[in-house]
Amino acid sequence: MALSRSRRGDRGIDYWPGFVDALSTFLLAIIFMLSVFMLAQYFLSRDIAGKDDAMLRLQRQIAELGELLQLERGQRQTLQEGLAAITATLGTSDAERRRLQGLLDDAQGQAGAQAGRATSLEQQLAQQRQTAQAALSQIELLNQQITALRRQLASLEEALGASEARDRDAQSRITDLGRRLNLALAQRVQELSRYRSEFFGRLREILAERSDIRVVGDRFVFGSEVFFGSSQAELEPGGRAELDKLAAAMIQLEKDIPSDIPWVLRVDGHTDARPIQGGRFRSNWELSASRAIAVVQYLISKGIPPQRLVAAGFGEFQPIDQGEGPEALARNRRIELRLTDR
Repeated sequence: MALSRSRRGDRGIDYWPGFVDALSTFLLAIIFMLSVFMLAQYFLSRDIAGKDDAMLRLQRQIAELGELLQLERGQRQTLQEGLAAITATLGTSDAERRRLQGLLDDAQGQAGAQAGRATSLEQQLAQQRQTAQAALSQIELLNQQITALRRQLASLEEALGASEARDRDAQSRITDLGRRLNLALAQRVQELSRYRSEFFGRLREILAERSDIRVVGDRFVFGSEVFFGSSQAELEPGGRAELDKLAAAMIQLEKDIPSDIPWVLRVDGHTDARPIQGGRFRSNWELSASRAIAVVQYLISKGIPPQRLVAAGFGEFQPIDQGEGPEALARNRRIELRLTDR
């Protein structure tokens, strides 16, 4: 063999012996794995067979328990029926006992009723006597109360007569005071009307040359342009000059009017209906009120007492011309002066 190998070695490397060895090893490994698998299969089959036996035993036990449970249910049903019968019998016995007790009570009551009827009648008679005595006492007390109430009623009627006499006297005094007050108020109104006429007469003389100033009823109406620029509430120099004349007339008038006449000069600001476009005023309400306040503040600076002045703003809501043209809008932009009572 060595010679043979030597010869093959001379011819090249021979792989066949190594291949045979590897194949033999592989076959041995396969045989070992098959052996292990068969052993595992054997033990597994035995284990499964044991579990099947245990399952069969458990099923038999469950079946036996089911039969026992069925028997228990039958016995409980029987016991319940017996209990119901006993309960019914007990109820019947209890009813019979109550009936017999009622008969016994009736017999005892009838026996005692005859004996106690006389005593009861005597007690009722005594109670009736007590009731009659109490009624007589109450009647006597009521008679006394009626007598006292009659005396009180007579006193009240006398007091009511005196009160009615005082009321008639007071009513006549009130009527007289009301008449005198109305007369005094009428005199004050007449006096105020006279001074208003004098004031208007003086203003007419002072403002006779102005064509943009009108007299409407009891008001002097100045166009806003006399005092203010467009959408402004600061007095223009020309407007201050006109207010100087007005302040002089007011100061003279205040000296002539008695101090007990409650008069005021009301300054009303009015605008046209065009909405405010920009500027510091957000609405015609604010513009008209600011203009009236500016006039009042200027008159105060010229010596007119603040308590004699009132400022009011009406916006565009008191127009004197319902038109929508430029002339109508100009007439509605105005400052009104009115001498009136407070």
